[in-house]
Amino acid sequence: METLEITHRAEGAFEIVSPRGEIDLATQTKLRAALEELITAGRADIVVDLAETTFLDSTGLGALISARRRTYASKGSFAIICANPKMRELFSITRLDLVFRVHETFEDWAATRPV
Repeated sequence: METLEITHRAEGAFEIVSPRGEIDLATQTKLRAALEELITAGRADIVVDLAETTFLDSTGLGALISARRRTYASKGSFAIICANPKMRELFSITRLDLVFRVHETFEDWAATRPV
């Protein structure tokens, strides 16, 4: 069983959250808690960088959907950076690419981020 490590850093008004490892039934609560903590602290502009995420299942997607709802309810924003083609396909197949702003690289996100 792989563990999940989550780091985050500020990029102006945005929090860049970087999960490292697998996001699944066993670890998604850790991601939910980390995102919830930021939103509760008033940091509602969140970007989740999946560059070091090795696996993402439906419970992980649920954690991302929940966080997106909370950020929007707090007048914030939510975006995902995902360069992994297989993982990007997951967003496409589930049609969540219509829900999330999914960017291939950090630079793509930075070029289009809201001010």
